[in-house]
Amino acid sequence: MNDTKFYTTTGDDGTTGLLGEGRVKKYHPRPEAYGDVDEAQAALGLARSVMADEDAADILLAVQRDLYQLMAELAATKEVAHRFRKIDAQRVTWLEKHTDAYGERLNLPPEFIVSGDSHPGALLDLARTIVRRAERRTVKLYDDGHIENRELIRYLNRLSSLCFVLARHEDALSGQSKVTLAKE
Repeated sequence: MNDTKFYTTTGDDGTTGLLGEGRVKKYHPRPEAYGDVDEAQAALGLARSVMADEDAADILLAVQRDLYQLMAELAATKEVAHRFRKIDAQRVTWLEKHTDAYGERLNLPPEFIVSGDSHPGALLDLARTIVRRAERRTVKLYDDGHIENRELIRYLNRLSSLCFVLARHEDALSGQSKVTLAKE
């Protein structure tokens, strides 16, 4: 029998601990940001579970692991953030490489696309919107001086592009002959 407790009760006062010294309210911008990143990684897992392209799914698994590293840095105080710094320019370049490779396979109209042409594509679009929210919150942390690593912002920005490209790729794999446009 497992004796592990799955709760600590330390957050019952409405605060959460940081990596390093201190606690903040659960609605503080820091837990808002890493909570959005956590939501994004979960949404990516949902998309990954139904994707047709296994290679693309493997890329998303690597991204999910990166997002855990990103969350750790967002949760770390300035004094210890360097210990959790794993997201750097090389990881951003890695995302760009995959985005470009999948993007070259697509022929898209220069118009807004409505989500929903395939199940995995719709889930990737949902993940993309969550990533964009996480990016906005991370920018706020950066602008307010809570974090110093600008690569976190760049990573999330590139990730939203990867999600868009993979969504359109999955739509194409589903046999969709044309994309649904915002204009009729």
